[in-house]
Amino acid sequence: MIRRLHALLPDPGLLLRLGALQAVLAVLQGLLLGLLVPVLHALLRPEPDFGAATPWLLLGCAGVLGHGVLTVIATPVGFAASMELGARLRHRIVRHVATLPLGWFTAGHRARLARAVTSDAGAIGQLAVTIGAPAITATLVPATVLVVTLAVDWRTALLFLAVVPFAWLTLRRAGRVASAADIELERAAAGIAGRAVEFGQAQPVLRAAGQGSTGTVRMRAALEEHREVYRRGLRRSLLPDLSYTAVVMGGFVAVLLVGAHRVTSGSLAVAEAVALLVLAVRFLEPLGTLIELIGALRAMDNAVGRVRSVLGTPALPAPRAPVTTVARADVEFSGVTFSYGAPGAEPALRDVSFRCPPGSTTALVGPSGSGKTTVTRLIARFFDADAGTVRVGGLDVRDYDHDALLQDIAIVFQDVYLFDDTIEENVRIAHPDATREQFLAAARAARLDEVADRLPEGWLTRVGEGGARLSGGERQRVSIARAFLKRSRIVLIDEAASALDPENERAVGDAIAALAGDPERTVVVIAHAPATLAAADRVVALDGGRVVETGDPAGLRRAGGYFARLYEQYREARDWHLPARTPRQ
Repeated sequence: MIRRLHALLPDPGLLLRLGALQAVLAVLQGLLLGLLVPVLHALLRPEPDFGAATPWLLLGCAGVLGHGVLTVIATPVGFAASMELGARLRHRIVRHVATLPLGWFTAGHRARLARAVTSDAGAIGQLAVTIGAPAITATLVPATVLVVTLAVDWRTALLFLAVVPFAWLTLRRAGRVASAADIELERAAAGIAGRAVEFGQAQPVLRAAGQGSTGTVRMRAALEEHREVYRRGLRRSLLPDLSYTAVVMGGFVAVLLVGAHRVTSGSLAVAEAVALLVLAVRFLEPLGTLIELIGALRAMDNAVGRVRSVLGTPALPAPRAPVTTVARADVEFSGVTFSYGAPGAEPALRDVSFRCPPGSTTALVGPSGSGKTTVTRLIARFFDADAGTVRVGGLDVRDYDHDALLQDIAIVFQDVYLFDDTIEENVRIAHPDATREQFLAAARAARLDEVADRLPEGWLTRVGEGGARLSGGERQRVSIARAFLKRSRIVLIDEAASALDPENERAVGDAIAALAGDPERTVVVIAHAPATLAAADRVVALDGGRVVETGDPAGLRRAGGYFARLYEQYREARDWHLPARTPRQ
C-alpha cells in the first residue's frame, strides 16, 4: 500500500518528510522507555543510588522535551500536509482527465470522477496523515522497544518476538475482511447517493403519487441494503478482530507469568522485572491499536485504488507534430470500423465510408443503434477508430492537436447541458469575447430571442441546474445559438429536433436550416424528423453499423429503397412533408 500511495501522490516528498518526522518521534519514544531500565535499577535498590540515576533522568527530561517540541511541530504540519496533499491530488486528477477521450465521460465514469475528486482525494490526504502517523507509531515503537529489551534481557525479547507472527497473521486476516466490507459499504453508499439525487429530482412525481415523504421503492431498498451491508461487515469483522485482541492480550499474560516465575526463582531482579513489565506494556499496547487502524488503512487503500483507476485511463494519443489548423471543412470516412468496450465486442460501425464536401449538409438516418451518434463522436474524436480513417480537411483527425480540431467543430448535443447561470452566459461560453452584436445575431439565428423576450429577466434569466427552468426545445435553441456564435466551419447536430413540441420543432428546424445555409459551413445532422431532413442536401442511411444508402433526399425517395421507407415512417409519425431540394454541387 505504501508503494501505491507513493506512486499516486504528485509530491510524495512531502509525505516522506512527514513520515520521517513521525518515525523519529516513534523511535525517540521507544528509547525514552529504555531509560527506565537504568533509572529503576538505580532507584529500586535497598539503598537507592540517586547519583547513578541522575544522568539518566536528565537525559530522559531532555528527550521528553525534544519529543514535545517535535510533536508541537508535527501536529500543525500534519494537518497542513493533509490539505495540501488532497489539493495536489485533485489537481493531478483534473489535469489527467482533461487529456482523456471525450467518449470516456459516460454517466458511470462521471460518477467515478466526482467520487475521486470530492471524496477519495480528500480522504487519501487526510488518512495518509491522520492514520499514517499512528500506524508508524504503532509499528516503530514496538520495534524500538524490542531492540531495547534485547539489550536488557534476551529471553523476554524472544517472548515479545514470538507474539509478532501470530499478531501479523490475525491482523492480515482482519485487514482483508475490513477491505471487503469497505468495498461493499462504498457500493451501497453510492447506491443511496444515486437514489437520493433521484428522490430530490422526482419530488413533483413522488408527491403526485403520495410518496413525497417516503421516497421510491428503490430508495427504500437502497437504505435497507446499506444497513444490511453494515451489519454484515460488523459480523464478519467480529471474529478476526477478537482473535487479534486475544493474541495481543495472550502475549501480555505470557510475559507477566514468565516474569513472575523468574522473579520468584531469583533469576530476575525486581528492578529489571518492573522495567521489563513496563516495556511489555509499551510493546503490546501500540500493537493493540493496529486493529483500530486497519479498517481506516484499508479504506484508504481502496480509495487509492479508485483514484488509480481514473489516473490509469490512457490519455488520448497525441501526435509528435500536431497540426493546429483545419485547412478546409470537409469530412470523410474511409473504411471505418469501431466498437465500444473491449476488443472483440460487437462493432458499432463496420467498414463505413462516405464523404461530406465543404459547405454540404448531410443527414444521418437510421434506426436506433445504427451508429449515427458514433459517426459524430468519431468526427470530433471522442474516440479513435479501430480500423480505417476519419479525415477532416483531408487529414486524419489523429494528426491534429485535439483542442485545435475542436475549435473548428461545434456540437449540438441531443441532451443539452446548461450551467446554472444566465441564458446569455450559457451562449457566450462558445465565444466569451464576442461582441454584443455578434451575440444577438447568433441568438436571433437560433430563434433564442423569442425565448428571452417572454421571460421576465430576458437574457439575464438564470436557467437553473442543467437548464431545468427551460424546456427541451429551449435548451436546444441555446445549444444552436452556441454553434452560431462559435462560427465553426463544421457543425455536428445530434437529433436536435427529436421529441419536441411542434413550435420548438419548427424553430429548431429553421435554426438548423440557417446553419446549413452558410456555404462555408459543413453540417452533419442526425435526423429523426422531416423538419430536420428538410435542411439536408444529402443523406447517409445507416443500418446495423453499415452504410446502406447515400445520395440526395429527393432521389433516394424516388428510388423507393431503405431511406424512402424510413422517410414514410417519419412522415406518418410527424405528419410533415419533406420538400425536394436540389443537391449542391
